[in-house]
Amino acid sequence: MKNTFYILIILIGVTSCNKHDHFRVSGKIKDAKGEMLYFEHNALLKTTVLDSTKLDQDGYYSFRGARPAFPDFYRLRLSEKIITFAVDSCENISIDARFENFATDYRVSGSETSKQIQKLRQSLMKIQQKVNAVKPGLSTSEENDKIADIEKDIEIHKAMARKMILQNPRSLAAYFAIYQKINDTYLFSPYIKADKPFCAAVATSFNAFMPDYARTKNLYNTVLDAIKTERQSKQNEIWKEIIAKQGVGFIDIALPDKNNQERKLSGLMGKVILVDFSAFEMKGSVDYTFALRDLYTKFHKRGFEIFQISLDQNRPLWEQSTQNIPWICVRDENGPSTKYIQSYNISSIPTTFLINRKGIIIGRSFGFDELAKVIEKNL
Repeated sequence: MKNTFYILIILIGVTSCNKHDHFRVSGKIKDAKGEMLYFEHNALLKTTVLDSTKLDQDGYYSFRGARPAFPDFYRLRLSEKIITFAVDSCENISIDARFENFATDYRVSGSETSKQIQKLRQSLMKIQQKVNAVKPGLSTSEENDKIADIEKDIEIHKAMARKMILQNPRSLAAYFAIYQKINDTYLFSPYIKADKPFCAAVATSFNAFMPDYARTKNLYNTVLDAIKTERQSKQNEIWKEIIAKQGVGFIDIALPDKNNQERKLSGLMGKVILVDFSAFEMKGSVDYTFALRDLYTKFHKRGFEIFQISLDQNRPLWEQSTQNIPWICVRDENGPSTKYIQSYNISSIPTTFLINRKGIIIGRSFGFDELAKVIEKNL
């Protein structure tokens, strides 16, 4: 009679789900008579209890929930033991377990994503158990052996997670994988070079299909911040390296001029130098060039130089435009893709830097009136 009733619940659930955009999770928990089973929504910022039931001797349960606007995580909680599962759409998910090993030894059907999440959780729990076993009092050799074993297991776990991510970066299993932790430390981090592609794959996929989802925005912004931080870190490293090697406050530039002669920014040391990133293709180029000529004419004889880096894509135009200018103008064959764009953090043109006689950058993108005053002061 009980089994017949259980089957009827599932059949009713299928019909109800299809008609009313609801999902259902049901099953049987053995050896849990009298225990309270909680059904919870595990949202980004908080976990909410949606329903609960007191299990009888047979342990059957059935919970129903409204289909979420976006795929999300839900939990079954029994005496602080937790099963996490995913709801992607209007589904009927079956989860059977025993009280003793509720959080690990359960059977799930109706959701392949939830099966993957179970696999990830089981793997991580085994690693966490090994971590917990590393306690004070172990010899150095024993501790090193345990740590080496844990590191090996972590790499095996991450290899499994990477495979899941690459198979379907849009799935909740992929999202779950990059947020797993051991002792409150994430196994994946977009700030780590080897992990970043996998975090970025999930973030990009979620953003493409679910841009308004809170989880998407949080992950996508984190990955963007990691990319920005990495670029800034690389730029700072370049600057520090150049300064340490050359004793100057600028990154050297070495590019050919219109006569295919290599010209170096460092070759002008001892002068007051205006480093100019611009293009003759840009709007207002003629007036801009005349303004540079006025500065050059006024200050050149007193030790002022202009080192212009052309970002023109059109080489013939650049060659023609530089025929009659008296200062140094160089160009990379990569045009606006030159490596010096990143080195000097150029986001728009024209951008200028003023370098004093000691080789220290003293300002960026002054207006021409102010620039003339600063040049005058430093000559």
